[in-house]
Amino acid sequence: MQELQRRFGVHGPQPPLARLFTKGVDQFTPLRNHTVTRLQSLQPVIQQQSRRTGLNPMLLAAILFDEMQHAKPGEDHPLAAHSGLFSTHGPAQLGLSEMEKQGLLRPNASAEEIQEARNQLLDPDRNVEMLAGKMIRLLKLLERDVSETKNVSRSHQHAKTVATLAYLHNGKLDYPARILRYMQDPELHGLVYGRQRKPVSPLI
Repeated sequence: MQELQRRFGVHGPQPPLARLFTKGVDQFTPLRNHTVTRLQSLQPVIQQQSRRTGLNPMLLAAILFDEMQHAKPGEDHPLAAHSGLFSTHGPAQLGLSEMEKQGLLRPNASAEEIQEARNQLLDPDRNVEMLAGKMIRLLKLLERDVSETKNVSRSHQHAKTVATLAYLHNGKLDYPARILRYMQDPELHGLVYGRQRKPVSPLI
């Protein structure tokens, strides 16, 4: 676990109370609808990065959905971001350390470079691009092929690879199950592949 913490920043399972809160957030319909709307605006860049890298677009969408669903209020406001109050930013909740790992920011960066890096993290399209870059980086470390992010529902090995990627991204033991579940979510699937149906009013 210490080695995983050093290399990937993992930190084990959530406490029971935190898991209960997460489950409650997931079931809060107005928040889900808001998150779906936000995710829909990212659909073009999700598909673009999927084509560029070969990653399963549902993996990117599932991570983005979960991270946006559980984002802290105000953390993506430029003033709060540049204050250093939050360590991760943007729809994928990435930090400066990930930019360093991808070679996008030097370790001894100046204040101006750090400010520009945070601006990039706050840019939704750039943030999704860096999320895709992170998945590719982790796949290389795991010595796994990008094709193993696909056919998750049919291949145990592919599901295991995706679960590992999810765990290394978020660092919580209960995170992979949520990502695998979101990847099979019909509404998110329709959104990513452009087959989203207009919701029917419950009053009809």
